[in-house]
Amino acid sequence: MKLENAEGSNYYYVSHKKGFAGIPVPREAVQTVIDFAYEMCFGAGHHRNCRTGGQYERKGGEKFCNTFQGKLAEIVLYNYFKSEGLEVKEPDFGIYKEGIWDDSDLEIQGKKINVKSAASQSNLLLLETKDWNAQAQYIPNILLNNGSAVSYDYFILVRIEPDIKKLFKTDRLLFSNEISRKTIDEILFARTWNFDIAGYCTNADVITTIANNYILPQNAMLNQYTKMDACNYYIQSGDMKCIKDLVQELKAI
Repeated sequence: MKLENAEGSNYYYVSHKKGFAGIPVPREAVQTVIDFAYEMCFGAGHHRNCRTGGQYERKGGEKFCNTFQGKLAEIVLYNYFKSEGLEVKEPDFGIYKEGIWDDSDLEIQGKKINVKSAASQSNLLLLETKDWNAQAQYIPNILLNNGSAVSYDYFILVRIEPDIKKLFKTDRLLFSNEISRKTIDEILFARTWNFDIAGYCTNADVITTIANNYILPQNAMLNQYTKMDACNYYIQSGDMKCIKDLVQELKAI
């Protein structure tokens, strides 16, 4: 389903939402992800400064927020699949230099899963248009040409509460390049963290989305308040399939 958009308007609105149903995140999972994200963003790791097709350079605080949210989504999804009795390849916690990144987010029974994270109020699975070709293949891995996965069997949207970027904005840390580990611990452990699995879609669903030109343009305004830094394909949460269905499908393999 397409976003609501009046002809000629730069404003887009979600039309098929799915309410957030929070599940508590264990404290040890938060601790593990803080360790990883801090090393990636303020230690020996590397995360690109700009989104593909993006317009501005990301500072350390924003890179930490993106890394924390993304890796936390992987861990809670990994734990969820394990609790359902599935054998899951563990998330990658390697600290990589520039030009190297992990192969795929999760893998079950040889099926590669791309995990997309968002804040709890979000209702879109977003894929940057310059990263994906018409066959829903991941262009950076094609260019890397080292055997990394270029296609994913499933795409899953995991939402996280609270919105870490809002927390960092409140403390004026989002655009900072120097943040102490103690400060981050104090901010993040002062909150209770929750997640939900908004849904999933298949590789075929993404190919259809790309073919149908479901695009949220660069500089578009989403839900009146969010300006898009890069051009993205989108799938609304209300159009995604229930995660329980995927569990049954994977168990049948």
